[in-house]
Amino acid sequence: MPVPAEPRVDARAIVHPGTVLGKGTVVGKGAVLGKPARLAARSTASRDPAAPLRVGDGVRVGAGAVLFAGAVVEREATIGRGAFVRERARIGAGAVLEPDCAVDNDVTVGGGVTIGARAYVTAYSTVEDGVTVGEDVVTTNDDTMGRHPRGAPLHGATLRRDCRIGAGAVLVPGIEVGQGAQVAPGSIVTRDVTPGARVAGAPARAEEPGA
Repeated sequence: MPVPAEPRVDARAIVHPGTVLGKGTVVGKGAVLGKPARLAARSTASRDPAAPLRVGDGVRVGAGAVLFAGAVVEREATIGRGAFVRERARIGAGAVLEPDCAVDNDVTVGGGVTIGARAYVTAYSTVEDGVTVGEDVVTTNDDTMGRHPRGAPLHGATLRRDCRIGAGAVLVPGIEVGQGAQVAPGSIVTRDVTPGARVAGAPARAEEPGA
C-alpha cells in the first residue's frame, strides 16, 4: 500500500518548531516531539545546540512518548506509549520501542531491534541490528553513582547483532554481549559475553549447551 503523503498528528500532541516528520508518520495523543534538552550541571552530554528531531517515513509514535531534538528515528520504526528518546539517539529502521522504555542520549539502536517495556538503554550504548532487549532490562554506564571526576568518559553497553537480553537483566558499565549470545532473565552481567554463549545468574556465568 502506498504511504500517505501527510503525517497524522493528534491535536493534543506537541511538535516543537524545526521537527521533520516523514510521510505517513502517525503521532498519538500527548506525544512531545522535538523537545529541547535541559541538562543538569554535572551532565556529561554535549551542550552544543541540538539539530532538529528527524522522523522517517511510516513511523508510529504512541501516546505520551517524548522524542528530543537531535534524535533520529528511521523509517517504519514504532515508538511505544510513554517511551523516551533522548538527544543524538538514533533509532534504526523497523525498530520497536515498547511502552515506557527509555533510550538515553548518544545511543545507536540498529534496524529491527526490539527494546522491551520499561527497559533502559543508557547513554553511549550501541545496540546492533536484530537485537532483542527484554522488559525491565537495565544497562549502566557509571559505577561511581555520579561521583566520577568531571569530564571522565562513561561507557555504556555494546550489544552485538542478534543477541538476546532476557527480562530484568542488569548490565554493568562497559559490557559487550557478543553476536548471537543470550543473557538469561534476571541475570547480572559483570563480564563480557562471548559470541553465541548463553549466560545466567548473579553474577552471570556461561551455561553448558543443553543445560
